[in-house]
Parts: sequence; structure tokens; C-alpha cells
Amino acid sequence: MRGGLALLTPTLQSFSLFSSPKKCLLAFSAGSGRTRSRVSSLSTMASVFKPEQARVPPAVQSPPPPVSKFKIALCQLSVTADKERNIVHARKAIEDAAEKGAQLVLLPEIWNSPYSNDSFPVYAEDIDAGGDASPSSSMLAEVARSLHITIIGGSIPERAGDRLYNTCCVFGTDGKLMAKHRKIHLFDIDIPGKITFMESKTLTAGESPTIVDTDVGRIGIGICYDIRFQELAMLYAARGAHFLCYPGAFNMTTGPLHWELLQRSRAADNQLYVATCSPARDAGAGYVAWGHSTLVGPFGEVIATTEHEETTIIAEIDYSLIELRRSNLPLEKQRRGDLYQLVDVQRLNSS
Repeated sequence: MRGGLALLTPTLQSFSLFSSPKKCLLAFSAGSGRTRSRVSSLSTMASVFKPEQARVPPAVQSPPPPVSKFKIALCQLSVTADKERNIVHARKAIEDAAEKGAQLVLLPEIWNSPYSNDSFPVYAEDIDAGGDASPSSSMLAEVARSLHITIIGGSIPERAGDRLYNTCCVFGTDGKLMAKHRKIHLFDIDIPGKITFMESKTLTAGESPTIVDTDVGRIGIGICYDIRFQELAMLYAARGAHFLCYPGAFNMTTGPLHWELLQRSRAADNQLYVATCSPARDAGAGYVAWGHSTLVGPFGEVIATTEHEETTIIAEIDYSLIELRRSNLPLEKQRRGDLYQLVDVQRLNSS
């Protein structure tokens, strides 16, 4: 398989409930026969389940985050057919967010262009060339450097040779491009009488998951439709991500049903933060976005959200909540590696 996507595969191997018998001992008071019986029982379970082997290769522990708390901004921008205006408008929103204390700014999916197959080739930029060939990414790099903030630049149409991609750029506080995520799962759907859209008519799917270490933590990146695939989020968690960011533009059919549901599911399943950012709704556009940009906590709780109008959400991410929730529900120690495995193909092939 290309690109390192995750697979769930059954296995007949045996696995452990706890990674260390010492951890089992912490659950009980020492000295009683009942305690010894329980520890013995847990040790037996440990020899059978081996949860650490439910991730192949074994999961990477999240590194200590560079900050304990920080403010994130979700800039729900209005998008027009005027590319130059969109760039200026996005810059102003980023500057305003930084002035309010945001250390990380997240922009929407396709914020410099109308969302349509007709528009993608017209608005596409050569990100690698930079400069005048990519005014959108050049602006993001300049603002990240001047304001000393991290920017997850939503996504823009990218031209690379004869191919087009839906691409998210991540810029560090020095203005350098840290990572580039090309949307892995293309938005090809057909709901008769509601919505039909085929990104694959113009766009090419990306071939690699994207995880990046920034000044505010280790971040896994997805774009819109990527959020529907729990394997990608699980892979990022197994690579030690602190939180996941999904710029996205759900529509008026799937948005009310699935937008919040998917965010809360990805957060609760992996016990980490999930941030999303949508364009503001334009009822007169060819594609009408749902809006409702949101930050979800590691217990699946909605920390901050909005409606469909243009706005910027400023919210706090507190990493201590990740450890708290993982101690409340120790899912990592309770997986059944004897019954299933998540395979990170990219890591496995590179080992």
C-alpha cells in the first residue's frame, strides 16, 4: 500500500491489558489475599491481551508538549471570487487573532477560492515555487514570521506539474514551511436530490499522512473529508499527536448530521483535542458551507463553537486535560491486540 495509511487487521496473537505489572499493583492496596488474587488475575490478562501490540509498529508516546496551555484561533472567513481580497482579508483576521493572544491560527478549507471544480485550476498556486507563484502561501509565511505565531493555513488549490491538490500548509514561528498536507480522501459523494460533488474530476489525492512538531505541540493534519476516516486519526494518535486539525467545508446536507458528530468522535476515540475551521456560509454560492467551526476536548466535549457567520473563535487548549482523561479512561491499556491491530504502513515500511 502507498502513502502509509492505516489498516485494521485481525490477529491471533496474544496481548496484555497493562504494559507493566507494576501499574497493576497501583490499582490495589497491598497486603491482602484478595489483592494478590486480583493482581494475579490482571497478570494473567496481561499475558493474554498485550494492548501495546494493538498498534503496529508500537504506538509512540506523545513528547512533552512545549507549552502547557495556549490560545488557538479558528478564523471562519467569508470567501469571494476575488482572490486578492481573500488574501488581504485572511491576513487581517490572522493579525486580529494574534493581537488577542492566539499562538496558533487555523484557517478554513479553500479560503482563497470559491469551492468548485471550475475554480480549482484557475486559483491554484505553485506552493513550492513560492513568491508570486503562490501569493497565498507567501502571505502566510510572512505573517507567521512577523507575528511569531504558528499558522495552519487551511487549504488552497495547489498546482504541482500537471496535477492539482487540495493542500494545507503549516508555517512555523520563523515563517518557514514546516509541513504540507495534501488531502488524502477526495470528496466524491452523490446524495440524490441533495448534493453531488466529485473532487476527483480535477484534484489528485495526497499519498501521505502529515504530522508536525510545532511550537505549540505535535499536530496531525487532515482536510475536511479526511475526518470521516477514523484510521487516519488513530494513526496520528499512535504517532504521539497532541491534537488534530481539520480545515473543512461540510455542506448543508452532511453538515447538520455529521460535522460535530465526527469531531467529537475523533476526539473521544483518541483522547486528544480536535480543531476544525470552516468558511463562513454564503447562501448565494455554488457550494454552501455549513460553518460551525469548533474546538473539541479530549473527552469529546465541545469547548468552543459558533454558527455560520464570519467570526473568529479564540479558545484555550490545556494539555493537562489529555492526561486527566486518559487516566479516567485508560483505553490505551485496555485494547485487545489479540483481536485487532492498527497497522501504520508508512512507519512499518520505513523501519
